[in-house]
Amino acid sequence: MNRRQFLKMGASAGAFALSCCPSKTASATEEAKEFVGVLVDTTRCTGCRRCEAACAKQNGLPVPDIEDPSVFERVRRTDTTAWTVVNRFETDKGLVSVKGQCMHCNQPACAAACLVKAMLKKKDGPVIWRESKCMGCRFCMISCPFDVPKFEYESPNPKIQKCNLCYTRLEKGERPACVESCPVDALMFGPRREILNDARARIANNAETYYPDVYGDTIAGGTGWLYLSSVPFEQIGLNPNLSKIAYPEYTKGFLYGVPVIFVLWPAMLAGMSLLTQRAEKTHAKEEREAQKEQETAKEKG
Repeated sequence: MNRRQFLKMGASAGAFALSCCPSKTASATEEAKEFVGVLVDTTRCTGCRRCEAACAKQNGLPVPDIEDPSVFERVRRTDTTAWTVVNRFETDKGLVSVKGQCMHCNQPACAAACLVKAMLKKKDGPVIWRESKCMGCRFCMISCPFDVPKFEYESPNPKIQKCNLCYTRLEKGERPACVESCPVDALMFGPRREILNDARARIANNAETYYPDVYGDTIAGGTGWLYLSSVPFEQIGLNPNLSKIAYPEYTKGFLYGVPVIFVLWPAMLAGMSLLTQRAEKTHAKEEREAQKEQETAKEKG
């Protein structure tokens, strides 16, 4: 391979890489539609954990013993066998129970980071994981500001596990299983705009009950799950210090360049390797010829 062939190979790889890059003007994979969401009113939650059991049954996960009070002795995170967890926090206003799950961001960092679109934001709001497309890079785990997607390290056929907002139920016109199971109406499902307006109305009409903000309104660019609280959010395990700008905005330039890195860079390295090997062979040949000339000169002398 000469220099011209190497440069030609690099240019071809670059053109292919650019053709693979996502276009800023490309149409969305799914037609735009108003997002749905869930409002969690923590002033109403009793910590019964029926939402945990309903989620497990709906998704074929181990059904927890919801009568076991020992689970409240520590703060739990969602994992590969529990997509929904309820924790209990000691606050300025007493014990408060809080449900946790995937937040289903309006602009999810996990979906933006996924090179093969295994993580997908559905047109009506749910963020789902598609097994058939996943290559196991786990960028979704690293990028999530809420630390939600979990990888089945112990499985021979590992999956990414997280709440999918019961999107198969939504397609049939049903509510998420956790919402359906709540006996005290602590969970309210509907179009995100409507439940956000309802949350603001509750705050306005009951200022003495609610902390004057809705968690998820603008945090991380806005989320599908919204929270009302009687105390500041940090007291109930919610991080109020996350950016209000959607996280994909910070990495957009890098993400558009990722395909170039994966396609063009290996091609360039391969070309450089071939050129190096050729140079080494040429150098070795020249040394052999020089040595042969020296031996011939000695014989004549």
